[in-house]
Amino acid sequence: MTTTTDAPVRPARQRIVPVRPPRPGRAEGRTTTNLTLGAGRTTRVLALVVLVVAALIWLLPMAWALLTAFKSEADASDPVHWIWPEHGFTLQAFSTVWERGDLPLWMLNSFLISAAVTAITVLVSAMAGYAFSRTLFAGRKWLFTLTIAAVLVPPQILIVPWFEQMLSLHLLDTYAAVILPQTVAPVMVFILKKHFDSLPVELEEAARIDGAGHWRIFWSVLLPLSRPMLAAVAIFVFIGAWNNFLWPFVSTSDPSLMTLPVGITTVKDAYGIQYAQSMASAVLAALPLVAVFVFFQRHIVKSVATTGLGGQ
Repeated sequence: MTTTTDAPVRPARQRIVPVRPPRPGRAEGRTTTNLTLGAGRTTRVLALVVLVVAALIWLLPMAWALLTAFKSEADASDPVHWIWPEHGFTLQAFSTVWERGDLPLWMLNSFLISAAVTAITVLVSAMAGYAFSRTLFAGRKWLFTLTIAAVLVPPQILIVPWFEQMLSLHLLDTYAAVILPQTVAPVMVFILKKHFDSLPVELEEAARIDGAGHWRIFWSVLLPLSRPMLAAVAIFVFIGAWNNFLWPFVSTSDPSLMTLPVGITTVKDAYGIQYAQSMASAVLAALPLVAVFVFFQRHIVKSVATTGLGGQ
């Protein structure tokens, strides 16, 4: 009788492969691109230099207007001392513009008209954007195509039809004549439609289960979620209405209805162009817009960062 003994089995050697840490900028097979010209130090410095030069070129006209506004008329036309005036800085141009014009009334008119245009435009554009985004009706695609095509129409082409329409309605030389034509903003309808498309549909479905209709969903569900976008749209509409010169100039001839861009053009002198007074008028007209933008700039940044407009 023979007995066999099993030979001990040696375990196979396991090859240990060192795990390399992932390279910076790569995670799970996806690469992230640098927003500058590259990842190197030289390219970053070059990109920074290009951005600084572009910013200086953009700020140069504004700096020139601000410096000219604080000069006298003699120093404003002096090409030698264009940075530091020979007779020093003065507020003479601002006082002259304030005395010759009715700036408080013009600013009040501009504020009332711009606020009314902003409120009506935001409300109408939001309702139209919701209708295009969340409802189905006959001719929806064709109507939205016409809305997009209206973006390509320059407002200057519509001056004559607007004037004839206001004339037939007997609204010339009224606030309504200045306000109503400016409330048509197809580009804002498109922006808000795309914004409503980005909101989750589950919120609307949950509201419908609770018995909410279109108006309740629009007013109580989607609008509170759209505050940053609505604020950004309101700021852009307000700035456009404040700076609008052509239509308020055409639709009104009553001095008591003049807006600030129209009113400052009436401040003239018999001795030709007065550069200091012109720049002082421009600075006074821009100050309210600067204040509005500084106060609401976080809403603009938030709206672009949280929507498809930021490329995300």
